[in-house]
Amino acid sequence: MSEKWLNEIKWTDDGLVPVIAQEADTGKVLMFAWMNRESLELTVKTGHAVYWSRSRNKLWHKGEESGHQQIIKDIRIDCDNDVILITVEQKGGIACHTGRHNCFFRQLEGARWRTVEPVIRDPKDIYQ
Repeated sequence: MSEKWLNEIKWTDDGLVPVIAQEADTGKVLMFAWMNRESLELTVKTGHAVYWSRSRNKLWHKGEESGHQQIIKDIRIDCDNDVILITVEQKGGIACHTGRHNCFFRQLEGARWRTVEPVIRDPKDIYQ
């Protein structure tokens, strides 16, 4: 496979690109993460989302511990070539490490954040 498509991406100074994961069947935004060249190449090659974990400084195969993999349905890039949108099938219905369906579970109400999405499964039961 030619690397031309990878070279068209406007990577950050530290070699990353922001990625939004959207659920294929609902259109809901599940999460935001980062990819580097290697993780994006692996995502394309395997058909499973692979991110770059900035906190752990390593590749993060989504679902490697939890089993909540993201199966790639579509990959797009924005008009500025600096943000990736992946459409995924979310295995297990949980995308967030907090045990929720998505990472955007708090909503601003007035001057405070309120949790508006339930925990589907206790993280203690997911990450053992």
